[in-house]
Amino acid sequence: MKHMLPPLPYGPAALEPHIDARTMTLHHDMHHASYVEKLNAALEKFPELQERTPTWLLRNRGKIPEAARTAVHNNAGGHVNHSMLWRAMSPQGGGEPSGVLADAIRRDFGSFDGFKVRFNDAGGKLFGSGWVWLVSVRQDGGKLQVETTTGHDNPLTQGHFPLLVNDVWEHAYYLKHQNRRPEYLEGWWAVANWEEAARRFELARASAEEELQDEAGLAVATMA
Repeated sequence: MKHMLPPLPYGPAALEPHIDARTMTLHHDMHHASYVEKLNAALEKFPELQERTPTWLLRNRGKIPEAARTAVHNNAGGHVNHSMLWRAMSPQGGGEPSGVLADAIRRDFGSFDGFKVRFNDAGGKLFGSGWVWLVSVRQDGGKLQVETTTGHDNPLTQGHFPLLVNDVWEHAYYLKHQNRRPEYLEGWWAVANWEEAARRFELARASAEEELQDEAGLAVATMA
């Protein structure tokens, strides 16, 4: 299986003015494409791994031959994380969640505004490049929490299920916001896709653990 770059689910200018078209084009067509290309290259000598999904490769680092382990982990992570990111945003995004996800956010953060403050603060304070996440912790009864990961790590490797993600690598915001990461984080809420986050929350609540190992919501990241 050759891993493929999934198309954006909307045009590169669709998130304007919050995410500019030039950034989206470079981010998707160059950065994400590079992770896919390098992942395929890292797997060339290991046919037994070529049928594995990017999520499996990310979660099973210890089963990757040592010679390819770092390259596979980094590039599978870049592929998975970016595939989640495109779907975590929408031209029809913004506002607030509703239903059971909204109830869970109020339960675990006190209020939606309290959650946003926690998310923005975590993303703003993350040193270097990485990601900020809203996750469901199955081991703790599905409790929601905000987490950050560095590089292209993903909460899935800790058994935590991502619901929403924002990219705080500089290439995600520097053309428009330069070094003003907090400004970027605050403006990002206008495109946050709560419909997708709610879908993922329902998936986390309804699915068995083994079904979440390579969850169906990443189908776009695992094209043959």
